Amino acid sequence: MEGFNHSRVSEFVLIGLTDSPELQIFFFLMFSIFYLMTMLGNCLILLTVLSTPHLHSPMYFLLSNLSLIDMCLSSFAIPQMIMDFFTQHKTISFEGCISQIFFLHLFTGTEIVLLISMSFDRYIAICKPLHYSTIMSQRVCVGLVVTSWTVGFLHTISQLVFTLYLPFCGPNVVDSFFCDLPVVIQLACTDIYVLGFFMISTSGVIALISFLLLLTSYIIVLVTIKDHSSTGSSKAFSTCTAHFIVVLMFFGPCIFIYVWPFTNFLVDKVLSVFYTIFTPFLNPMIYTLRNQEVKTAVMKRLSNQYLNLGKTTRRYPVQ
Repeated sequence: MEGFNHSRVSEFVLIGLTDSPELQIFFFLMFSIFYLMTMLGNCLILLTVLSTPHLHSPMYFLLSNLSLIDMCLSSFAIPQMIMDFFTQHKTISFEGCISQIFFLHLFTGTEIVLLISMSFDRYIAICKPLHYSTIMSQRVCVGLVVTSWTVGFLHTISQLVFTLYLPFCGPNVVDSFFCDLPVVIQLACTDIYVLGFFMISTSGVIALISFLLLLTSYIIVLVTIKDHSSTGSSKAFSTCTAHFIVVLMFFGPCIFIYVWPFTNFLVDKVLSVFYTIFTPFLNPMIYTLRNQEVKTAVMKRLSNQYLNLGKTTRRYPVQ
């Protein structure tokens, strides 16, 4: 790795979110709860979709993959951030820092394409219902997921190729709680304005164009739903609204951070917390609260688990 960047820096120092001991304890408790609930909520959706036959449809197949990506997105940096609250000297190796950048852009790039796939699924289901089963076949759904991961991988590689060749020869303080391009490339011992602007703006342009495509598709879908007032249309409207809320929460912070790079790292910290912690946490709640099928399946699974636990407990009475 050092041969690539001719670096004398072996580790980076993470400033974190705050220096206040009281706030560190508060953030430790809050983020630990959020992380635990994120993993449990998304894991529950994933298991529910896999174990419920009537949820084996394209929309829920894509939803279960979104839950998987959200679990990955929450895990690439948050566990270390939680542990760092009780560490006086918060450091991360150069390889660990590059790994965080790799996984961040892999998961965000994959989620962007997956969200586009989910909007395509809703567009076909509502605007071309007679052709839905033909277009959204199992092969197409698997292809969309594979394409999502492939695009995410190519995107993150394109970002890292330039980063690995930057000379990091002195400054090593990262003004964040994890490594990301806007803050890390500022530490390079060379003029990185043009290269940095190109690298970061590329991510911003991808996020902005993807968001505009999604916005256009959901507007078309909602207009179509409005012209058909029925119970099915109401259900479709609820589903599409939930999808768009997820899109807005995910793309909002990404666009701000990457379309206007090198602005305010304090604001970037807050937005980074939002799309790495709060968005993956809220996704299961949005889908379960606004989707009756998922809500019913989740409650049924939980009740079955409770009944099975009760039977097991009664089978081994206390002597």
